[in-house]
Amino acid sequence: MDYEIFELGDVTLQSGVTLPDLFLAFKTYGTLNQDKNNVVVYPTAFGDTHENNEWLIGNGMALDPQKYFIIVPNLLGNGLSSSPSNTLPPFDRANFPQVTIYDNVKLQHRLVTEKFGIQKIALVVGWSMGGIQSFQWGASYPDMVERIAPFNGVAKTWPQTFVVLNGMKAALMATVGFDSYKLNQLTSENMRAVGHVYAGWGLSQAFYRNEIYRKLGYNSIEDFVVGILENSFMKMDPHNFLAMLWTGQFADISANSVYNGDFNEALKNIKALACIMPGSTDLFCTADDNEYEAKCIPNAVFRPIESSWGHFAGRGINSAENKFIDDNLKRLLTMSTNG
Repeated sequence: MDYEIFELGDVTLQSGVTLPDLFLAFKTYGTLNQDKNNVVVYPTAFGDTHENNEWLIGNGMALDPQKYFIIVPNLLGNGLSSSPSNTLPPFDRANFPQVTIYDNVKLQHRLVTEKFGIQKIALVVGWSMGGIQSFQWGASYPDMVERIAPFNGVAKTWPQTFVVLNGMKAALMATVGFDSYKLNQLTSENMRAVGHVYAGWGLSQAFYRNEIYRKLGYNSIEDFVVGILENSFMKMDPHNFLAMLWTGQFADISANSVYNGDFNEALKNIKALACIMPGSTDLFCTADDNEYEAKCIPNAVFRPIESSWGHFAGRGINSAENKFIDDNLKRLLTMSTNG
């Protein structure tokens, strides 16, 4: 096991359900300095584990473990942290409670403060649902977080994003005739169609038109969709998938008792220096949505990733996009804060 477990005990979630023996899986890179002010928090995205974040961590990079103490907490529901697949009855599989982005960040805050005694975070960064978590960190803990850098992630699930995620859910639910009483019959084999739905949203029109999938060694769209998307979704536990999907569908940094649904107020309250990097061709975490959010955050810059890779511009696959993200993180980390 290349990660650690932080035991949180019995936790009452935003839903009001108390989940016993809840735990976060996390991995750290680098060393916490004496002042405890070299901290980067880098949450994982939907379906990812800490290993999927490692492409952005390395010597000489912005997230340099020789300079920073980088904490990668795994999303609840991803199979490593508390999830439908690793929770005992009566909260296993389809009975796992609804978990919010707010829940995730609140528990990550406990990890950072209780385990490490950290009071200041230099940067919270993340891709996709990791990006939503970085926005939530900024809104929930404005005096603690000095910088945020979400890429290919929005501060709430906008209506069209919700529809995209609902389409992915429908592909899975169709395999049991949309009968919620049959959820525990689902297997990873039932995830096959989900990858095909996602294929039309995860990558852009230009990606397919220009046959960019050939760079990944695939000679046809069909081979690419099966080889990359179908296979990656079929590796997911369907109940973990549904848990994370719910978290994603109802993500909103203002959906809590602090902001009571006032989204603009939540954005306005983010004090962190923010570098917001949407993919220019992202079809469901759109640059337009991010541009609106950036305008509401007092200290934000808006830097789209010019790319034909759609949502995958932030996936760590293509060197040009990777360099753009890393360069912007380097620039952000050199900027002084008032904290």
